[in-house]
Amino acid sequence: MIQQDNNISTGTKGITLHEFNNRIKRLLNDRSVQNCWIIADLSDVAIRGGHCYLELVEKNAAGATVAKVRGIIWAGRVQYLRSKFLAVTGQDLKSGLKVMVEASVNYHEQYGLSVVITDIDPSYTMGDMERLRREILARLQQEGVLEMNRCLPVPAVVQRIAVVSAVGAAGYGDFINQLHNNSYGLQFYTCLFQATMQGASTSPSIIAALDRIAAHIDLFDCVVIIRGGGSTSDLNSFDEYNLAANVAQFPLPVIVGIGHERDVTVLDYVAAIRVKTPTAAAEWLITRGVEALSRLDRLTTTICDTVRQYLNGAAQQLSYYTGNIPFMVSSRIESNRMRLSHLLQMIPTATGGRIAAADERLNAFAAAIVQAQTQAMAREKLKLKAIGDKIEILSPQNTLRRGYSITTVNGHAVSNVAELKDSDVVTTRLATGSFISKVTEINKTKE
Repeated sequence: MIQQDNNISTGTKGITLHEFNNRIKRLLNDRSVQNCWIIADLSDVAIRGGHCYLELVEKNAAGATVAKVRGIIWAGRVQYLRSKFLAVTGQDLKSGLKVMVEASVNYHEQYGLSVVITDIDPSYTMGDMERLRREILARLQQEGVLEMNRCLPVPAVVQRIAVVSAVGAAGYGDFINQLHNNSYGLQFYTCLFQATMQGASTSPSIIAALDRIAAHIDLFDCVVIIRGGGSTSDLNSFDEYNLAANVAQFPLPVIVGIGHERDVTVLDYVAAIRVKTPTAAAEWLITRGVEALSRLDRLTTTICDTVRQYLNGAAQQLSYYTGNIPFMVSSRIESNRMRLSHLLQMIPTATGGRIAAADERLNAFAAAIVQAQTQAMAREKLKLKAIGDKIEILSPQNTLRRGYSITTVNGHAVSNVAELKDSDVVTTRLATGSFISKVTEINKTKE
């Protein structure tokens, strides 16, 4: 059973959407929302049909958009306000400027809420977005990392590409289609590292994607960060310090293609290559490949020409040698015959001289051998005599004469009292004779 909402009366009549919008319009006729001076950032400034269409944007301290409304300057006021602004600030109305404008609320039943701008205060010339961008760039410059990625060498042939983009995004699809369906038949290898490309999670998402790429850095030649067009306020997420610092210090060249030609973000200042759009990024890579092919073609032509010249020179040289070989061979044979005859004539004289010199050396060697033998024998005799003298001095008999004795038990010499025991019969030998004694007491000397 379906329970009826007690707050809805079955007799209540609804109103049309048009009437509802009319009621909103009547509520907005309050003077408090008319001719107000508003401070906001300009975004998506465009001139169409003589009118100036734009967005007024307000951000909080964290850089997140907290308010946004469509605005318009009618054609009758556009030229006046642009001239007034240019005369004071030196620049035209454009996205990213912080302005103070006089505006009134306008509500159209069909097109919704917007504000009509009737005046502008040129003292507000630089918007928070532009100021924040300059502060980030100044900080990166102070830290010495602003130009690190821009200084990286870009490979001559870029084929292995890590792509940071949102899966299913039109910009990513345009990039892939342009890159892989190029008319030159160039082969590229792409790997998508998915990231959020809009909103507050843009920066941490792209940084996480870069971290994943860094874990496999040897697999890629470069990184491409791409996002299709959108409102300028949608691209504010790319003006963030942590993201810019990561891109500036990334160890691979980074190619940035974000938004349209008019859009500029901090990443455009720190990346190695800045292009206008995702499609332009693909065109840059294709052009790089075509240039490499052109260099290869020129190198191939140079090699072929060099080889052709070398072969022609070698053919001429071979022809020369072919014609001169018979004469050269006969000339060389005759020269060697004369040299051989001269050597044959010199052999008897050279042989006799060498034999006489060899005999002299042999006689000298024989005399030297006899002398060396005599000296060696004399030295050996002296050594033998010295050894004999030592043996005589150290003989047991001479040792006994010097007052030493030899004690034996059971025929074995005793060198340690630990070998004796009470009542052992020992024989003590002296130089003049020996005597037999019995052990009655053993005294051990402390070590």
